[in-house]
Amino acid sequence: MSAAGRTVPVLAAAGLLLALAGAALAPHDPTAPLGAPWSPPSGEALLGTDALGRDVLSRVAAGGAYLTVTALVAAAATCTVGVAGGLAAGWHDRAARLLAGVADLLLALPLLLIAVVLAVAVPGPAAVVAGTVCGGAPLTLRLVADAVRQIRHAGYVEAALGRGEPTALILVREVLPALGGRVGADLSARFLTALHLAAALSLLGLGPAPPAADWAAMIRENVTGVALNPAALLAPATALALVALLVAAIGGRSTAGRPA
Repeated sequence: MSAAGRTVPVLAAAGLLLALAGAALAPHDPTAPLGAPWSPPSGEALLGTDALGRDVLSRVAAGGAYLTVTALVAAAATCTVGVAGGLAAGWHDRAARLLAGVADLLLALPLLLIAVVLAVAVPGPAAVVAGTVCGGAPLTLRLVADAVRQIRHAGYVEAALGRGEPTALILVREVLPALGGRVGADLSARFLTALHLAAALSLLGLGPAPPAADWAAMIRENVTGVALNPAALLAPATALALVALLVAAIGGRSTAGRPA
């Protein structure tokens, strides 16, 4: 891989690490007032203060952990369910018909509405995971099932069948590695879905409870003071967008690098 090809993964990993552990780099307590509400940037508060006078830079540094962890867990759960279902549907025609029906039913359900209803009854992260699985696993299933149908008659798969290997072993050892590029790209797509869903719930007030720092909640809290300190709104929005763009770039490289 060229140096340019390694840049995007390194940047994405660094961005996710900063989102996860940025609280350790916060110059001030992200929950404690530092000055007057919506003060402009200064030497003490490089990005100014928010609606309650807290340091915007510190809250941005600490505000990505909830969204990132939730999106990572939701994406992993969605891909696990979708890949398992896709392997079964692509290999067995009877399973394909049953799973296709379940997938169509789940795709007909409004994703955000499911998550909002769940968020009222269960913690926000669980609602995001359940919503992402319902909305994303059917798409992963279809992607994987189509790929399995294309390669299940490949020479190396036929050779494994001829050796009498169990179906489960063939799927895990022979078929699944051939789907690496597709699954990697799909994982990034499910992460983005979960990230957007988690952010939407936080914007609706169904995310972390105050005074916890959260990028999406910061956007809601500071929208009315944008004229006084634009950084209080723009900084968390930019951080959220950068994480999404970096993960999307990883997914794009996985797709581009997939063998035909």
